[in-house]
Amino acid sequence: MGGSNFGLAAACSFVAVAAVLGSLAPAAAASPEQGKRLAQSHCARCHAIEKAGDSPLTIAPPFRQLHERYAVETLEEALAEGIVTGHPDMPEFQFSASEVGDFIAFLKTLE
Repeated sequence: MGGSNFGLAAACSFVAVAAVLGSLAPAAAASPEQGKRLAQSHCARCHAIEKAGDSPLTIAPPFRQLHERYAVETLEEALAEGIVTGHPDMPEFQFSASEVGDFIAFLKTLE
């Protein structure tokens, strides 16, 4: 008898979890267009953000080359926590979670 009660409780728990997960709204899809707007406002002063052209600041890599160095997803944490670099030309900034998704989606369009 105890085994069947456990099985019933486990089944009810599974149904409850499934109902809660099913009721959650899906996360908003990342917007490459919004990511490009972020790149334009925060990055284009130094980095080339298009599929062609040189970076205005010679030492700043064009965004279209970032994926050649590492997976662009590795930037997610740095963007969310705030990018800080050792050179004075790069401003410090921090993106919200949705902005990080948008920015990464934009970078993927350049691959």
